[in-house]
Amino acid sequence: MGGLLQTVFVISYMLFAPLFGYLGDRYNRRLIMAFGVFLWCLTTLIGSFMKDFGWFLAFRTLVGIGEASYSTIAPTIISDLFVQDIRSKMLALFYFAIPVGSGLGYIIGSETAAATSQWQWGLRVTPILGVVAVLLILFVMVDPERGASEGRSHHTSSSWKGDIYILCKNKSFILSSLGFTCVAFVAGALAWWGPHFIHLGLKMQPGNENVNLADVSYKFGAITMVSGLIGVPLGSFLAQRLKTTMPRVDPIICAAGLIISAPILFVASLLASSNSTACYTLIFIGEVALNLNWSIVADILLYVVAPNRRSTAEAFQILISHALGDAGSPYLVGVVSVPLKYLIKSL
Repeated sequence: MGGLLQTVFVISYMLFAPLFGYLGDRYNRRLIMAFGVFLWCLTTLIGSFMKDFGWFLAFRTLVGIGEASYSTIAPTIISDLFVQDIRSKMLALFYFAIPVGSGLGYIIGSETAAATSQWQWGLRVTPILGVVAVLLILFVMVDPERGASEGRSHHTSSSWKGDIYILCKNKSFILSSLGFTCVAFVAGALAWWGPHFIHLGLKMQPGNENVNLADVSYKFGAITMVSGLIGVPLGSFLAQRLKTTMPRVDPIICAAGLIISAPILFVASLLASSNSTACYTLIFIGEVALNLNWSIVADILLYVVAPNRRSTAEAFQILISHALGDAGSPYLVGVVSVPLKYLIKSL
């Protein structure tokens, strides 16, 4: 049932992304983002007080709706503020917040739970930062005209159906979205089950029978955070340096990241029960390789899609990558692990 919490969050996130994509291409993006972040803060806080699992699941679903708003719109605002190499650098700065934030979540969550003896307090601390973000969005952030950074404004009205039709004919957009779906599938399952898997593996090692899950989560979070700090800007840096001699370097770097990460993460899973140092090291290398994709995929979307349908494109990419990626991967891993466990024991 644990994987279901992540699954319902991602399902609501991806289903509401198209709505916010439609709104983001047509209405005030600053107000839409402020609403989404506020909804995220409110539902996260209220959900922490729910005693019934069903209600907790319901508020987890609402958290996904709030996150869908700014995830679809924020990159399009960056694209309208900056252009070319500067845009790529700003996107790298924006997207390394994802793995870094995930890592900090493990660390702050485990430390807060240990300090208060209640895991719910991990959910009650984070909305404070969300409120600060709402205030900054409302009173500091600028919402530029669509296409402003490229020297022209795009106010041409089109139907949502027409936007989707044009995006479906955009091969670069579709293929990059499918590739990113693979990243989402692996990252979603790894983020949810990684600490639990490593914890069980460590307990199988002699002398580690009393190892604490909170300690494992702390280390896993630190690895996730540092790998994001290195991987996301590294991908952007390589793309910018090599683009002059290799015009198609963006998808090549993304593909290389996936190809490198797959065998490394597989070997890391095999070493969890025998060599914890090697396991952690390989997970770090594998996550660095995965993180090469984040800012590059976003940059590809922004330079192959017109400004007046970029929010819709972001939403469509979210829908594809999560529907076929991390919406089901935590739950699928949980479902498959049970019969596999019995099968392995019977051998």
